[in-house]
Amino acid sequence: MARIEGEDMSENETIIRDFITAWSRLDANELVAFFTDDGVYHNMPTAPVSGKDNLLKFIGGFIANWSRTDWDILNLLADGNIVMVERLDRTRVGDKGVDLPCFGIFEMEDGKIKVWRDYFDMGTFVKSLAE
Repeated sequence: MARIEGEDMSENETIIRDFITAWSRLDANELVAFFTDDGVYHNMPTAPVSGKDNLLKFIGGFIANWSRTDWDILNLLADGNIVMVERLDRTRVGDKGVDLPCFGIFEMEDGKIKVWRDYFDMGTFVKSLAE
């Protein structure tokens, strides 16, 4: 989304931009630190995961075989405690490349992610790995 020159980013927008950038470092501990203690990640094709210990296991588990990921922000809207991001996640899983269009909605609380719901087509992900 185009930014108007001189317009300031909200604190929540900045936090989510930092979170998205952090994914490229593939550090589950760093990623989980962005969540509240009772934070929830609902990766829509799967059941929601809540609490930092469970988030660490879940995120650590699915990035374990990633060798690289870079998330491109296509559009970002922030209003109060809600941040919405349309992304293209470019990931290397083993020797396979996966370009996955995603849409994430973040509910923020006191500078942390309280709830993150992420929407994408699982078929696109699976097909890319099978090719």
